[in-house]
Amino acid sequence: MRRPAIVCSDAGSAAAAIRSGTDVVMLTANPHPVTASGPGRLAVFVGDPDSAADRAAAAEMAAEVFARDTSPQSHDSEPPRHVRLPSAAPSIPRKAPMHISMTLGYAGSFKKAASQVVEMEKAGLDMVWVPEAYSFDSVSVMGYLAAVTERVRIASGILPIYTRTPTLLAMTAAGLDALSDGRFVLGLGASGPQVIEGFHGVAYDAPLGRTREIIEICRKVWAREAPLEHEGRYYHLPLPEDQGTGLGKPLKIIGRPNPDIPVWIAAIGEKNVSLAAEVADGWLPIFFVPEKARDVWKSSLEAGRAKRSAHLAPLQIAAGGVLAIGENDEVTAVREMGRPQLALYIGGMGAKGTNFYNTLCQRYGYEKAAAEIQDLYLCGKKDEAAAKIPDELVAGVSLAGPKSFVAERIAAMKEAGVTHLNVTPVPVGDQTVPELISTVKEMVG
Repeated sequence: MRRPAIVCSDAGSAAAAIRSGTDVVMLTANPHPVTASGPGRLAVFVGDPDSAADRAAAAEMAAEVFARDTSPQSHDSEPPRHVRLPSAAPSIPRKAPMHISMTLGYAGSFKKAASQVVEMEKAGLDMVWVPEAYSFDSVSVMGYLAAVTERVRIASGILPIYTRTPTLLAMTAAGLDALSDGRFVLGLGASGPQVIEGFHGVAYDAPLGRTREIIEICRKVWAREAPLEHEGRYYHLPLPEDQGTGLGKPLKIIGRPNPDIPVWIAAIGEKNVSLAAEVADGWLPIFFVPEKARDVWKSSLEAGRAKRSAHLAPLQIAAGGVLAIGENDEVTAVREMGRPQLALYIGGMGAKGTNFYNTLCQRYGYEKAAAEIQDLYLCGKKDEAAAKIPDELVAGVSLAGPKSFVAERIAAMKEAGVTHLNVTPVPVGDQTVPELISTVKEMVG
């Protein structure tokens, strides 16, 4: 007979209990893997470890899940089975504070950028997104960050789905997660046809179907429940005999990865957002205007959540903008710095009819401006295109202004469901970037 499950929030206590044969409910705002051998089972619940209500709810829900688990008891040489508890029940409070994240800029130097992350980690930064685009690969940077940081979560922002095989994505995520002691987040996205076909020479096709299958394959690899097999529309593992030598066979990843590596999807299209709400742990939109988000994405989010597995925690959302806090014209100038980027994306990222960001601008209600911006930008009139960006849109995607303005924007983000405030800090006056991170960390409470 099994001992009653215990609820704990630290990995050490959980590992000891698992070794003794006790089932464990890991209650934490930020799930971490537990590495231990033993017959105990492990369930992960996202909640407040200091909340008596959360602890009681977690214990009750874990008991139900463990009771339904009729699989054989783990052997001492095997890691514990991981069961992610459904934590979307309305009766369970979600008290975790908003997290602070930012996208890493490393155009100048890997090591300089990494040293800045170390300082921002001390100031309260919770997550860093590492982009790839068509510059140096992001995996090298993330591995280096894992070695020099201790607490900050390291996220790919994003790895394109076309440039690596699904199993290589899974292996890469497993390696980075192990190297960072469970701090890795796999951010996936389709990128765009200009980069995928122009730089990589790979056909940009079926982004929705490929994304879905890639996530399925990654989670199969991490679970290690059986040698990997997948028969989908876009991926076949092993490769069918008539497509190769015929010598391929199902294999199981050699290492024992964390089976619950978080997967986020970067998306702004209706179907992509719906997919993120259905299968991903988090959603990474761009140019997120919280006051307009409900009108633009409500139906997509609701459609995805209606099909979401009960074993996935509620969808997390990372959104924000340029962050600057001050009272003078210098802060207004920082806000205006967003115009060229908006013009680039809305006007120049893709041809007419294939520019996702232009479509988003239209869905925000700026149809006329979106058309004018694109016409001007594609004719080489970039400054004129930037001048056509609506002031309301510039302010809507910004966190630059007096402290009261920034507080209002943070409140609007929270109201729209944002869990991670994604900032691009720009200090003004004698401020430093770490000081700015520390200030906004206090503001999100």
